[in-house]
Amino acid sequence: MSGPERASAADPLGIVPAHVWYARDVLAVAADLLGATITSRSREGDVTVRLTEVEAYGGEDDPGSHAFRGRTPRNSVMYAEPGRLYVYRHLGLHHCVNVVAQPTGRAAAVLLRAGEVLDGAELAWARRAAAGVVDNERQLARGPGRLAVCLGLDLDANGADVTEAGGDVVLRMAPEGSVVCAQRQGPRVGVAGAGADPRRHPWRFWLAGEPTVSAYRPAYRSPASGIAPGGATTPA
Repeated sequence: MSGPERASAADPLGIVPAHVWYARDVLAVAADLLGATITSRSREGDVTVRLTEVEAYGGEDDPGSHAFRGRTPRNSVMYAEPGRLYVYRHLGLHHCVNVVAQPTGRAAAVLLRAGEVLDGAELAWARRAAAGVVDNERQLARGPGRLAVCLGLDLDANGADVTEAGGDVVLRMAPEGSVVCAQRQGPRVGVAGAGADPRRHPWRFWLAGEPTVSAYRPAYRSPASGIAPGGATTPA
């Protein structure tokens, strides 16, 4: 999205109030979310993360998407109004947080893969410790599972509207010109089969030089693993 269009889409606080902003091509939404911040509010406090890595997942024509085989109770939020969260539990290990994109019914989403904790770091660390894992600062929100833990988001957040300024989860766009890192694009992490083809689906986007960006890994193959959705097939 060009500068003027991007600026006009947000209010003075940078919040994107219009669902139409998310109703664009999922690749455009994914690229524009780099450098954006996501804030999760709870009784424990607020945590804000700046997004440094995301992945795009299309609808029923994307073999890497949960929607590839059509609508199910699990993925129904992907078919809902854009600008909502699609949260699922991956292989019983961790949660993955996605933002629904494209017009209603198109079932596309952007996986929030990694980021830098800007505010609420003490709470983020406490949540990571409670989850049984304590890493260094670089690893704090590096990977979709860690990111979800830091934000305190689980299945209860599925369907949350990120366009409401007073909501529990809010996405704010990066101020114009504030993202100085070059943007990179490549194959998705942990996706198997046709969805892993880097020529057809170079749909992972990240900010170059950011230490919080995930290391690229091909799909982990096991009897328990299946087609990846708006998420990776390996633990974060």
